[in-house]
Amino acid sequence: MSNKLEILAPAGNREMLGAAVFSGADAVYLGLTGFNARRTAGNFTPDELKEAVSFCHARGVKVHVTLNTLVYDRELPGLADAVRAVAEAGADAVISDDLAAAQMVKTIAPTLHLHGSTQMSIHTPEGARELAALGYDRVILAGELSLEEIRAVCAASPIEVEVFVHGALCMSVSGQCMMSAFLGGRSGNRGSCAGPCRLPFEANALPEGKPGRLHHLSLKDNSVIDKLDKLQAIGVASAKIEGRLRTPEYVAAAVSACLAGREGRAYDRDLLKNAFSRSGFTSGYLDGKIDGTMFGVRSEADAELTKKTLPALRELYRRERSRVPVEMKIEIEEGGEKLTVTDGTNKAFAYGDAEPQPARTDPTESLSRSLSKTGGTPFSAEKIDVEMDGGPWFVPGSAINELRREALDALLKKRETLRPWPVNEVELPPLPLRTLPPHRTLRARFERWEQVPEQALSGVEYLILPIAQADRVPREWREKTLLELPRVMFGALEEDTARRIAATQDAGFAGYEVSNIAHLRLCRGLPMTGGFGLNVTNNLAAQYYADLGLCSVLILPEVKDSDISTIAPTRDGKPVPTGVITYGHMPLMVTRACPLQNIHDCAHCDKTGLLTDRKAKKFPVRCGLGVRTIYNPVPIYMGDKPGALTVDYGVAYFTLESREEAAAILDSIRQHAPFEGEFTRGLYFKGTN
Repeated sequence: MSNKLEILAPAGNREMLGAAVFSGADAVYLGLTGFNARRTAGNFTPDELKEAVSFCHARGVKVHVTLNTLVYDRELPGLADAVRAVAEAGADAVISDDLAAAQMVKTIAPTLHLHGSTQMSIHTPEGARELAALGYDRVILAGELSLEEIRAVCAASPIEVEVFVHGALCMSVSGQCMMSAFLGGRSGNRGSCAGPCRLPFEANALPEGKPGRLHHLSLKDNSVIDKLDKLQAIGVASAKIEGRLRTPEYVAAAVSACLAGREGRAYDRDLLKNAFSRSGFTSGYLDGKIDGTMFGVRSEADAELTKKTLPALRELYRRERSRVPVEMKIEIEEGGEKLTVTDGTNKAFAYGDAEPQPARTDPTESLSRSLSKTGGTPFSAEKIDVEMDGGPWFVPGSAINELRREALDALLKKRETLRPWPVNEVELPPLPLRTLPPHRTLRARFERWEQVPEQALSGVEYLILPIAQADRVPREWREKTLLELPRVMFGALEEDTARRIAATQDAGFAGYEVSNIAHLRLCRGLPMTGGFGLNVTNNLAAQYYADLGLCSVLILPEVKDSDISTIAPTRDGKPVPTGVITYGHMPLMVTRACPLQNIHDCAHCDKTGLLTDRKAKKFPVRCGLGVRTIYNPVPIYMGDKPGALTVDYGVAYFTLESREEAAAILDSIRQHAPFEGEFTRGLYFKGTN
C-alpha cells in the first residue's frame, strides 16, 4: 500500500472532473449513467467515460467508477454492459454495493479493481476482513466511525481503507435507509434519494411531549481535513470528498484544502465553509463527540456567502496544476535541435530547424530556464540536460519554447492512450420465474421477550429474537428460535456479538439471522439466515449468499412483486427459501447521531421519542445498542393477501407492539384477515424509482 494518502474527489459531470483534476486531486470517482448512487448527477456515458479516463490518466489521476446501486434481475444485462464499458475504458476501479455487481466484475473483468461502497454498511474489523475474502481490493467505511474505530479496522484489514473526510452526512447509516423509498417511492439504495431528512422534523420526547426545534434529521457537513495527518498515520489509504451533486467550485475548494491538510499546512477554512456548508461543519463522529452540535441546515446566509465567494473559488482551478514529473534533454548541433522528454515510461521528441548561432557565453542556464516553463501543462520538469556538439550555441527563446510545447503535447497524447482491461464473454443465465410455493410458512420477529405471546409458536415456523435476548428463551423453544445479530455494531459491539455467538452456538438454537457482511465471518460454519439488512434485490446476489452458507434469504422490502418472482436461489439442486416482511413498522433509518439530543441529553431520556414531519405524521424513535431506529408510523400488512408474493415465508416484524397487540396481529395473519386500522402495502405493488 502507498504511504501517501490519496485525495479522492467527486466528479458529477465533466466540469467538476476538470476542477478536481486541475486543483490537484489524486483520483476522482464518477458515475456511469444508470447504475450509481447519484442518478441525478450529470454522470457519464460509456464514450464520455473513455474521454474522462484518457484525460485523467494523462495527468496521473486515477478514475473510480461507481456502480453502487442495488439492481433488479431485469437490469442485470444492462449492468453487465456497464461493467464491460468500465473495463474497456481502462478505469482503475469499480465501486460496488450489490454483490451482483461484484460478481459481474469478477466474472467479466477479473483484473479490474473492486471497491466496497459505503452503502455496504461496513464499519468493523470483521466486515473489512470478510470483504477482502470476497475479493475486494478496498473497503469504503461507513461515515459514523471515530478515529479509534477506524484505527481498529485499518489494523485488521488486509485491503485498503477509504474514509470520507469532507461533505454531506446522511443521517442514516448508508445502505440502511428506506425513508425516501417508503415516504416518496424514491429509493436511496438505488440512487434516487429525495433527501427527506433535510425537511422539517419536530422532536417530541416521550412521555412528557416536550417540543423541540425543527430539522432533527439534518446533520451539518462533515469536515475532518485538519486531521488528515492522523488518518494517514493509522493507515487510511484514501481520503474521500463527498459531493457529486455539488459544483466545480466546491470540489476545487475541498481538494485544495485536502492537499494542504495532508501536508500539515494551514488552509482557508472560511473559504471552504463559504464554498458550501450547513451553518458550519462537524467532526463529531471522528472525534467521538456525538451530540446536538452536529445538526444544521443550509441557510439563506450560507447560500449568499457561497454566491459571493464563487469568483475566488474559480481561481483555484483556472490553471492546470503541474504535477507529472518529466526529464528533458536538449541536444543542439550546427544543423538544429532535438528535445527529448520522458515520464519514465513514455518518450516524446521534438525537432527544431532554427539555425544555432555561436554563443558568447554558456547558454545552459537560459536554456534550462526556458525548458522549465511548463506552467499551464500537467508536467513539471524535474531534470534538464543540455548537450551541445561543437558549441556553445545560441538558440532563440521562441524556438526553445516551441520545442517544449511540441514535445510535451506529444507526450500528453501518448499518456492519453487508453489501456483497457481484458474482458471475458459471459452469458447470463436465464432468469428463474418462481411460481407460488404450495406451502408457505410464517416467522415472527420480536424486539424483546416481553412481546412474545404465550401461543407464539402456534403456526409459526421460527421465532426471531435479538441475540441479547437469548438467555430469556426457554430451552424447549430454542430449536425454533433464530437469534438476530445487530445490523450495526459500533464500538465494542462486534466483540460483544462474537462472545454472544460463542456462548449460544451450543445452546440449542436454530441458528442466526445475519444482516451485515461482518456476520458471515462471525457465524462461519453455523446455521445462518439472511435478514433484510443484506439488501438482497436480485437472484444473483441471493445465490451468492446461498453459496456463502445462508439457509434462507429475506428480500429487501423495497422490491416489487414482479421482481420478487425472479429471486429463487438454490443449493445442491434444492431451493433455498426466500421471504418477505408481511407485517411491521419498517425501520426507515438506523442512526448513530440522536435526533432527540437536540431537546435533552441521554441522562434525561427513556430511550423513546417521536419525530413529527410537516404533514403531522409521527415517527417513533427507539434507542438501543448505541444507535437510534426511526420507524414508519404505518405498518406494512400483507396478511390478507397470502398468495400475492411468490416467496416461501413471511415475517411478522414486531417492534413497537405490546404482547397483546402482537398476539392479535399473528391471529389476523394466520386467518388471512383484514387489518384493523391504518396500514400500507409498502412498495410490493408499486416499487421504487
